[in-house]
Amino acid sequence: MNYLSQRINELEESATIAMARLSRELQEQGHDIINLSLGEPDFVTPQDIREAAKKAIDDGFTFYPPIAGYADLRKAISEKFKRENNLDYAPDQIVVSTGAKQSIANVVMSLVNPGEEVIIPTPYWVSYSQIIKLAGGVPVFINTSIETDFKPTAEQIKNAITPKTKLLMFSSPCNPTGSMYSKEELQSIAEVIAPHPQIFILSDEIYEHIRFEGTHESIAQFDFIKERVIIVNGVSKGYAMTGWRIGYIGASKEIAKACDKMQGQFTSAASSIAQKAAVKAISTDWSEYEYMRDLFLKRRNLVLDLMSQIPGWKFNKPKGAFYVFPDVTYFFGKSDGETTIKTASDLCMYLLKEAKVSLVTGEAFGDDRCIRISYATSEEILTEALTRIKSALAKLQ
Repeated sequence: MNYLSQRINELEESATIAMARLSRELQEQGHDIINLSLGEPDFVTPQDIREAAKKAIDDGFTFYPPIAGYADLRKAISEKFKRENNLDYAPDQIVVSTGAKQSIANVVMSLVNPGEEVIIPTPYWVSYSQIIKLAGGVPVFINTSIETDFKPTAEQIKNAITPKTKLLMFSSPCNPTGSMYSKEELQSIAEVIAPHPQIFILSDEIYEHIRFEGTHESIAQFDFIKERVIIVNGVSKGYAMTGWRIGYIGASKEIAKACDKMQGQFTSAASSIAQKAAVKAISTDWSEYEYMRDLFLKRRNLVLDLMSQIPGWKFNKPKGAFYVFPDVTYFFGKSDGETTIKTASDLCMYLLKEAKVSLVTGEAFGDDRCIRISYATSEEILTEALTRIKSALAKLQ
């Protein structure tokens, strides 16, 4: 007898987490697995940030913080928005959460009613669709391709709008493609949404600092749409603070208040010590941490060079984040005599078995033609991984 709720039975496990778990299990069994499945910087959190956390412990910050976050952290985020993005968000328009994932869940649960639709360009981060379904919403996908740099046109978004549309969700830079939206592209999207007062925009900007060209552009910069934009960001990627679990939103006061209310019934505030570490991170000029971005750029260039030597792969040139999302349909129907590749999932499992390299199927991101490779690891490991992959793929005829 299945006594679990329909909600949990229908909820899919995160594919990135599942693949990482499988990799760990194989490693524990003695297999030499290279894990390129998780989106986690391999840098230790910078020393000055860690020192701020130690000081917070010594200063006795061991009690419940306010649900929306300490006042000094929300002030630091407010100043960051102004300094780095030229956006005005008062501290009471900011809610700090246990990671950007919770921030996204807070927003979706606060806005989306059962049966309402949420537009998502594909490929998308794995949890978007599942969070929407938990809220009773209906994901509406807009398919993109390498030829358009995995970005939808404003016309495609316009055609996806119905009377039930409540929210548009996207990330820039994008996980899993590394694509970035230009100011002109964002303006055209904003102009499509503007005539529909019931539609909001969730802009996931967690990879803001990991960009390799140009400046970061936010759709919240357009005054005619700003009140209906919710920016989601955090410290995990740009400051190598994944384990600290600090995310945040900038939004209208009404939405911020709703997210505070929602969070108050689920987790209350984020960790007091992690918040104090985040104050230090966000208050510091990011140029102090640019060395991480520079290393990611070197790794991207290395991976693209090595991938270009593998016949059959098609890929774009990621402008940000730390992923490559190649189209692998060339290998569909090919076999090594034992295994026949029919899907991207098949190819991932083949490479895990044959090359001992862990990747994530594009099916998890809404595009079954591709696989995701994370290059958030050393050049030595990446070189070994791509060498193994090239050798394994050469066996497929």
